[in-house]
Amino acid sequence: MSVILGIAGSSRNAALALCDAGRVVGVCEHARVTRTRRAALRPGQLPKETLETMLRLGGCSERDISAYAIAETAIRLPPGPPVEYVDHHLAHAATAFYSSPFEDATILVCDRSGNPELTVWRGTDRGITPEAFPWTGPGFATVYTQAAEAMGFGRDGDEHRMEALARVSERRCEASVPAITYDGDRLAIPSHFQASIASLIGRNGSAAAVGQRASLADQIQRQIGELLRAVVAEIRRRFECPRLCLGGGLFYNSYFTTLLAESGLYTDVFVPANPGNAGVAVGAALAVAAHEAPLPRREPMSPFLGPEFSPQEIKAVLDNCKLSYDYLRTGQVIDRTTAALAKGQLVGWFQGRMEWGPRALGHRSILASPVAPYVLENLNVFLKQRKPHETYSVVVRAEDLPRYFRGPAKSAFMEYEYEVLDANLLKSVLPENATRLRVQTVDESAGMLYDLIRAFGDVAGVPMLVNTSFNGFNEPIVCNPRDAVRVFYVTGLDMAVLGSMVLVK
Repeated sequence: MSVILGIAGSSRNAALALCDAGRVVGVCEHARVTRTRRAALRPGQLPKETLETMLRLGGCSERDISAYAIAETAIRLPPGPPVEYVDHHLAHAATAFYSSPFEDATILVCDRSGNPELTVWRGTDRGITPEAFPWTGPGFATVYTQAAEAMGFGRDGDEHRMEALARVSERRCEASVPAITYDGDRLAIPSHFQASIASLIGRNGSAAAVGQRASLADQIQRQIGELLRAVVAEIRRRFECPRLCLGGGLFYNSYFTTLLAESGLYTDVFVPANPGNAGVAVGAALAVAAHEAPLPRREPMSPFLGPEFSPQEIKAVLDNCKLSYDYLRTGQVIDRTTAALAKGQLVGWFQGRMEWGPRALGHRSILASPVAPYVLENLNVFLKQRKPHETYSVVVRAEDLPRYFRGPAKSAFMEYEYEVLDANLLKSVLPENATRLRVQTVDESAGMLYDLIRAFGDVAGVPMLVNTSFNGFNEPIVCNPRDAVRVFYVTGLDMAVLGSMVLVK
């Protein structure tokens, strides 16, 4: 099988995925290499810096690439290897299915790009084929974006802010959102849907009305969720496979993914590390590879397929910056980091290969104690500049999950949200009225992170850590050691751990 380069991001969030002999050997968003947030492809050009990064990861050269795989007709590439076009929703389906542990699954794709906007597929060891599930007009992703726009969150990927607002709802909204209905092959959306939401925001848009806005966001999200569940119930009735993969931008939303995982409609539900448009670089490459020959029997795809830096490379950066640091053994790193976290300090954690999804999963993370005073204030004021109502995620060992949270059995990619069983215990990281958090679960394969959580639990009594992305305000997750050093010194971080090297202020 040949070397295929998957390319995504005609308008934003450009990404490359390198597939060699049917296996993805590297994935990286262009923004993380260039440090330009949401960077898009330039017409007629390949993203040179990111391409070089991919080729290093794959141990090959540009001459080895046999084809470019793309799932966006707007992408314009320079002369070179042949271009293989893949249907956009098929690429989403391929990302979801081929990165899953399943050998047979139904695949649901909900994404604003594509016509229709909702498609159903079947994945087996023979490939991916479309299922007959007609759909007309706007899908769930478009409706959710329209609601977010009406709430004042714009169209530039800020729909997650409405999701965050809904988490702090008191569910006391007395206003009525126009009802959307599911009519078998479409959503019937009232013509005044957005205008009605906007008028409610106009009446209650002051800072004092955050609770009312949150309740409205919650009401909208619940209505859409009920309709989504009804559609998925119909899909389950028509297609009997008990496993479901989810693809498309709608499934960045952890309220919807959790709703479906807990619906009881399927025995297993899988959400890929990046279900959105940057992830279609992976799906496009794998779809082309699968067309050439059956893909090798696979294990679930790792969420860590980005660049990695050796101790020598990290040390060279620190020495070049003339920084003082401690080079420690693994046990010493864990002891030092645990002590800092127990004091309420914020720690930048830089390990191994970078995540290829949008969420930091413990390789490019900022970690903090979930029980230390002022954690929210420190994260919001000195690092992220978020609104006070926006929650942070936590990472917990899988075996400890049922002691503190109610929800799906695991959440390796931080894809689900959970009900907090003891809100008083986590009051330092829970905004007022919030009862749910997005959670990441880890097992012993997480290595140092797993050991760090265990050590912190022994000291603090709570075996979990706040886990948010290692970046400064309004910029991408750090990619290389130099990025990490810069963010460390220009933000309120107290410590940075790069491999086995520890920096403190």
